[in-house]
Formats: sequence, C-alpha cells, structure tokens
Amino acid sequence: MTKHIIWDWNGTLFHDIDAVVGATNEIFKAYELPELTADQFRAAYTRPIWVAYERLLGRPLTEGEWERLDVGFHEHYYRLADACGLAEDAELALTTWTGSQSLCSMAPHAHLVPKVDSFGITRHFTRVDGLVGSTGGEKAMHMIAHIEAMGVDAKEILVIGDSVDDGLAARHAGARAVLYTGGMSTRAELEATGLPVVDTLAAALGYA
Repeated sequence: MTKHIIWDWNGTLFHDIDAVVGATNEIFKAYELPELTADQFRAAYTRPIWVAYERLLGRPLTEGEWERLDVGFHEHYYRLADACGLAEDAELALTTWTGSQSLCSMAPHAHLVPKVDSFGITRHFTRVDGLVGSTGGEKAMHMIAHIEAMGVDAKEILVIGDSVDDGLAARHAGARAVLYTGGMSTRAELEATGLPVVDTLAAALGYA
C-alpha cells in the first residue's frame, strides 16, 4: 500500500524540456553541432549527464570539459526556465493525492527551493531536496538519503519520475516507481525498465 509519493521535479512536475534542450544547444554551439530537437535530445539523454554529452560529441570529455559545460548549461537553463511552467496536470495530481508527498530532485537545492515556492506548491511537500554540491550524477544515493531523512518505509513509497534514472533510484532504495513520458527519456527507454509507463501525472496516481 502506498502511503507516500516522492515526486521528481525537472521533466515531471516542472515541464522544462524546452529549456533543457535550448540550454544544451547553447553550450554545444561552440562545437558546431546541429541543433537538437526534443526527440534527438531524449535519444541521447542518460545519467550521468556527462555520458550524454560524450554521446553527442562522439568522444570522451577532456579534463575540465564537463565542469565548463555544466556551468554553461545552468547559466542558459536558468534564463530559459523562466518561461516554463508546471506540467499540465501537476497541480491536480498534487491536490488529488491524500497521503504525504515529497520532492527529490537532481537540481541544485539553492535554485530548486525558490523555484518550487514560486508556483505556490511547497505546502504539498513534507520535504524538498535538491542537490548540494556537484550535479549531473546518478540519483540512487540522493534518493536513499531523502527517504532516510523522512523516516518513511521505502516499501510504502511510490516514486514518480520521467527518467530511467528515477526508476533505478527507486529500485535501489526499495521503493516502487512509475515513469512519465513528458520529460527527458524516450518511451522505449522507459518501457525497457519493466516499470509502468504513463502519459499523464494523473494516470501515475493510479499506481498508488
């Protein structure tokens, strides 16, 4: 039985795919790569993010290159994200669920908290955790720390996210997961995990 839902932010509650693709295109302009569409970005996307960048470049990143690209990405992303809003049914999903819920994101914590608050939805969450320190890695250990901080039994948790990494993190933590197609990953990749895949956040609640 599900007592608690852990939501992902980017690509799940926050519909920011246009900002992510736009910022990625900006940082690769210097490499003279063709501009990516959302579908092309999804085809390359994975975590850790530097592996996705290596896919796009067709070579390993050199020393210090990841750090420069990551700084550049966030500079462009924060600007472009101002034009993005919540997923179409995000507020409905948040208000429909009657159990407890929290937010666990790989976004920088200092940026995440005010962004979530700007939409007036912070009241729905018992805890909001972004990353402190380096970004771009995998989510599993961050998810485990989030669950431990709340003191909730992982077996009573449903994770709702938009990436394969969300599903893997949930499994690693001992929680269930359902994956949403509105974000960073292709449907084919999501379905390959063997986890339930949905096209709306409201449908994801059906697995709770």
